[in-house]
Amino acid sequence: MTPTTTHAASLDTPYRTVLVTGATGKVGRHVVAGLLASSAQVSVRALVRDPAAADLPADLELVAGDLTRPDTLADAAAGVDAVFLLWPGFDPEGAVAPVTALAGHGTHVVYLSAARLQGDDVGVMTGVWSVLERLVEDTTAAGGSHTMIRGGGFAGNTLEWAAEVRDGDTVRLVAPQGGRSLVHERDLAEVAVAALLDPATHAGRAYAVTGPQTLTQVEQVAAIADALGRPLRVEVVTHDDAVRERAGLWGTAAAEQAVAHWESLVGRPERVTHTVEDVLGRPALPFSEWARDHVADFREPAAIRGVGAIRAS
Repeated sequence: MTPTTTHAASLDTPYRTVLVTGATGKVGRHVVAGLLASSAQVSVRALVRDPAAADLPADLELVAGDLTRPDTLADAAAGVDAVFLLWPGFDPEGAVAPVTALAGHGTHVVYLSAARLQGDDVGVMTGVWSVLERLVEDTTAAGGSHTMIRGGGFAGNTLEWAAEVRDGDTVRLVAPQGGRSLVHERDLAEVAVAALLDPATHAGRAYAVTGPQTLTQVEQVAAIADALGRPLRVEVVTHDDAVRERAGLWGTAAAEQAVAHWESLVGRPERVTHTVEDVLGRPALPFSEWARDHVADFREPAAIRGVGAIRAS
């Protein structure tokens, strides 16, 4: 276990120990970086399955544990003031014990959830996200607090196309005209860091966090092509083929739900929110910037580059 580093103190921020779950994922790595870079007096702890393979900065505390094994979480939870919570997978089964272990001690929990963004629809996405939000609310009711970070579509999910882009010039898509307000993982992380460091301001809030514009999948591919400096084309995939290609990894039910949602975005695209600007005081990062930030992901596999860029968020 590496030693904990105390960062420069802020005059109006109490000393805090913040635990980050999902610290090796797309969003979690930026949460860790944001906490370490903050001027707050904060000790950062990361829950990881294998500390030796985590590839995280040296100036934080790594604690071995697994959210799916509640008996491994005692060390991670000890003395924690705030938790960045990301639940792995699409099934909420088994979440009660680990969430209670991490959040049941008067802590402030910042949960990375998912937003409903189509038309005038508002609130949390149904499924694992709504179940986990209720669990976090119930667990923190007796002395703790919470903030829900309801992400829109993750820009990082377009890394699903990376292998096709590396191997050729064609991206196969179901519902290519579906519109999403994709959000950069850095924006999600920075909003989460603000909530972790200032619970007095953000407790009880639910933030729907999106990018600054709605783009069809065709426009997303075009932005990646622009960043790469070479043309890409789109090939339409049928509903059944899209489900079949993803069922092995996600399960049939989750694949059906995802494909049906993408198809619904053709007639009812996601809207844009202004949460990033409201919370951080700057505009949300556009998808074009995300594409430029991830050019290497579309040129070389992560294994070759020696980094963990393509991971579950």
